[in-house]
Amino acid sequence: MEIKSAKYLISSALVIQCPKPDRPEYAFIGRSNVGKSSLINMVTKQKSLAKTSATPGKTQLINHFEIESSSSDKGPKQKWFLVDLPGYGYAKRSISDRKRWEEMINGYLRKRENLVQVFVLIDARHSPQKNDIEFVSQLDHWKVNFSLVFTKADKEKPAVVERNVKSFLDKLRETWQFLPRHFVTSAEKHLGREEILKFIDDCNKEIIASKS
Repeated sequence: MEIKSAKYLISSALVIQCPKPDRPEYAFIGRSNVGKSSLINMVTKQKSLAKTSATPGKTQLINHFEIESSSSDKGPKQKWFLVDLPGYGYAKRSISDRKRWEEMINGYLRKRENLVQVFVLIDARHSPQKNDIEFVSQLDHWKVNFSLVFTKADKEKPAVVERNVKSFLDKLRETWQFLPRHFVTSAEKHLGREEILKFIDDCNKEIIASKS
């Protein structure tokens, strides 16, 4: 897949304020400071599409981006939404802020009818974290389609990354029969970009085929 254009569209506080659900939608979410903005910029090959910040928890709205892509240089254009969702697990948020986040995210994940896939970002430098496990378990309970994206793979030794990824998947195996798809990525080295885009491309093709 080749990204032809990517531009910011709108930020919404509620799912009812989101753009008309007239195209496939792919959302990115993870714990605060997991490298979400850097990954989105890497995937779209734009340096500042999603705003990066040294301050965790900066993203507080549902941010939609319009994407145009094609499977090849001569292929037809596909139009889809990429969504940057506010991160979870930011301890310094007030109780009211956390409650507002929960209502916004829960409403979006459960009611957004064109949502094809949620990419849940996990920091590959760490062993399994409780709030990550809880979040993906909630998605599974809601029957929301999701994939795991292990980030910052370049920040640790390959053996450590491999061990942490295996530990996370083994933790899910304790109670899950089937494991979600997963990707290992590095925003700096563009690791995993082609695999994520191919998956999105395949999903888009399936949707187009189902409508024809």
